[in-house]
Amino acid sequence: MIPRNRPVINEADIAQQAGVPIATWRRRDAPAFRQRVASLFPRSRILIYDLAQARAYLMGKPLPTLPTGEHPDDLLNDEEAAALLGVTASTVRAYATQGYISAGKTLYSLRVWPRGDLEERRNNPPGQGKGGGRPPGTGKGPRKAHAYEGDPRLHTATEALSTAGDTPRHHIAAALAQQHGGSTRTWERVLAQASQTSPPD
Repeated sequence: MIPRNRPVINEADIAQQAGVPIATWRRRDAPAFRQRVASLFPRSRILIYDLAQARAYLMGKPLPTLPTGEHPDDLLNDEEAAALLGVTASTVRAYATQGYISAGKTLYSLRVWPRGDLEERRNNPPGQGKGGGRPPGTGKGPRKAHAYEGDPRLHTATEALSTAGDTPRHHIAAALAQQHGGSTRTWERVLAQASQTSPPD
């Protein structure tokens, strides 16, 4: 995650600022740098760092502390966006292509999306108020089978039901609301729909 849309830098640009070829920097300087400055997306093969922290390291100064806590301007990659929406990373990329979520923006070949945009879509899925409706270009088409068709929360609710055992549905809904946002009552409706549309065991 890039906290609050802060400026970032990759290793090629860090090497350039250090005045050495990237191959030399990666062989000689990168191990020590990576121990001090954490990549903002540690699970990604594309290593991106906070610009202020990288510059502080190069100048031998203390590293500034990054903002903590969630913020609408945080930039999330596809895996982080998937966790927020309750879908897979490939589904997030498909959503962006279909217009269900914004196209996001690309930083050093890495696609990222603002947390606020993703939360807005999660909390207002198609047909559920502000920001709802079909993705652009899909036309009128057939009517939806139910109000939550295409809602990423339906998948989350289905998974919750499959592992809930005898837990009362109201308690499941309250836990989902706490974890993913939205009201307990809304999650109760999503759970009810999930229980009707889930395939039999």
